[in-house]
Amino acid sequence: MRVSRRISIVAALLAVTVLAGLAALVGSSSSQASPQASKATYLATLVSDIGKFNDRSFNQSQKEGLTRAHSKLGVKIKALQSNSTSDYIPNLTQAVRLHSNLIISAGFLLADATNTVAKKYPKIHFAITDYSAKDAPFSGRKNVMGLTYAANESGCLVGVLAAKTAQKTGKKVIGAVGGLKIPPVDIWIAGYKFCAQKAVPGTKVLVDYSQDFVAADKCKTVAENMIAQDAQVLFQVAGGCGLGTLKAAAAAHIWGIGVDKDQYKDAGRVLTSGVKRVDNGVFQAIDKAKNGGFKRRQPALQPQERRHERRQDQPDGAEGVHQADEHLQDEHHQAQAQGPREALERPRA
Repeated sequence: MRVSRRISIVAALLAVTVLAGLAALVGSSSSQASPQASKATYLATLVSDIGKFNDRSFNQSQKEGLTRAHSKLGVKIKALQSNSTSDYIPNLTQAVRLHSNLIISAGFLLADATNTVAKKYPKIHFAITDYSAKDAPFSGRKNVMGLTYAANESGCLVGVLAAKTAQKTGKKVIGAVGGLKIPPVDIWIAGYKFCAQKAVPGTKVLVDYSQDFVAADKCKTVAENMIAQDAQVLFQVAGGCGLGTLKAAAAAHIWGIGVDKDQYKDAGRVLTSGVKRVDNGVFQAIDKAKNGGFKRRQPALQPQERRHERRQDQPDGAEGVHQADEHLQDEHHQAQAQGPREALERPRA
């Protein structure tokens, strides 16, 4: 009987040991798989402003950065389009309900809505393009990252090019057609105007706003008014609406300048484009946040170098100017060399 009991006790101990060993193996396997699961389940969501993702400019560029994050970083992505301002909070809230790890608001216009939702969900990370997280309404909110750009620098370069081009025609008049009058638009125009008048004293810079980022006919009307005042070059700073500016310039056989993305193929006479690499900003924000580098305040993204290729695929550039039309190469190189330093050192919005 004693032998039988001893055998039973030994068998029970062996069983416990085997089960413990299996548990250890399972635990080891689970811990090794968790980093891959984390990478596979990380979700970055981008919410557009009212310009929509088909604007061939600001919103589309950010969506391209989101798509690149999916292909290069292996994260899951979601793009939510806002067709009106009333869509901002519902879209941001939907992003929360999707269990997004990072929610990116595509621009200044979403600031109030982003602050409202970020305040309600303090454990979720948010980022916003063209807005500093240290400013109101965020005022240093810890779960919001600001992605800001020195757009006055790119505006300065295209301003020099515009002024030199107009001077060549004998009429020193250029124009800028903005969308809504908000700081991210005004900073482009400020650099454009300041440097144009520094490069070619006496240059008249016409400035007006369509009060829209979508309706191309509204920008077209503003552009035609400037053309009637002898404008020789028009800079569009109005997203999808600005395509009307470029087409009005082409119809009048003067030059247009694109914004945010290379818009050389969007109209018949595009001199160059002032490029703001918001695609890089979105990509880098996702990369940093995914790897534990989320910061509520990012420094203003600077130009990598003064490169002017028609295609810019480098992931770390922020600003630039795309190559000028082949008929105006001399003026383009002058613009690179003569962008006045004073404008480049102005405080950023």
